[in-house]
Amino acid sequence: MADKLLLIEDDEEIIKYLRLLLSEEGFLVHMAENGQKAWKKIEENSYDLILLDLGLPDRNGYALCAEIKQKMEVPLIMLTAMDDEASIVTGFHVGADDYITKPFKPLELISRIKNILRLHGRKENVVTVGEIKIDMRKAMVMKEGKEIMLSALEYKLLLVFVHHRGEIISRERLLEEIWDIAGEFVNDNTLTVYIKRLRQKIEKDPTRPELIQTCRGLGYRMGE
Repeated sequence: MADKLLLIEDDEEIIKYLRLLLSEEGFLVHMAENGQKAWKKIEENSYDLILLDLGLPDRNGYALCAEIKQKMEVPLIMLTAMDDEASIVTGFHVGADDYITKPFKPLELISRIKNILRLHGRKENVVTVGEIKIDMRKAMVMKEGKEIMLSALEYKLLLVFVHHRGEIISRERLLEEIWDIAGEFVNDNTLTVYIKRLRQKIEKDPTRPELIQTCRGLGYRMGE
C-alpha cells in the first residue's frame, strides 16, 4: 500500500510541482491550502507523513505543528524559506522531525521523506547510539543521562549519521545534506570543524572517536 502524505501549502506552483514529484515516487498525496483545511483532512484521514509549509495564510506554522504533534504520532517535515538558526531550532523544538528550506533539491526531499518514514516505521522516536540518546520528538540529545546542547547544524549533522547508521557517508554527501541549514555556505573546511565539535560533545574520547568513525578516503560511518 502506498504511503499517504498530506501537503499543507498555499503556493499553487509548489503544490503542482510537489504533487507531480511525490506521485511519481509512488506516494498518495492529499493537499490543504491552509490550517483549517488541513485539520479537516487530518480528522477525515490517517496519514503516514505531513509536509508543512510555515507560511500559511490563516495559521502560525509552528503552532500548527505543535498541535498536530500533541494529538497524534505522525512524522512531520517543515518546508520554509526561513533558514536562520533560530527558526530551525524552533521547528525542532515544536516537534518537527526534519526541516527543509526552500528552494530544495527534489532528490534530497524524497530521500528525507523515505528516511523519516523508515525510522517512524521502526518506532524509533528515541534512538540510542552508545551512551548517546536522541529524542527526535523533543530534539533533545542526552549523554550519560544529561542533556548536551547542540547547535542546529550540529544536531542536523547528527541526524544525518543516525538516519544512515552503518553506512559510509562521503564528505560530499554530508555537504549536500546540511547545506540548507547553515546561515552561510558550508565548505569542506567548515564541515571538518563541525564534525570535530560534534565529536567533542558526544564521544567519550574525541581523540579516539567510536560513534562517528572515519573511513579513510571514503568518508564517515556511525555504527549500528
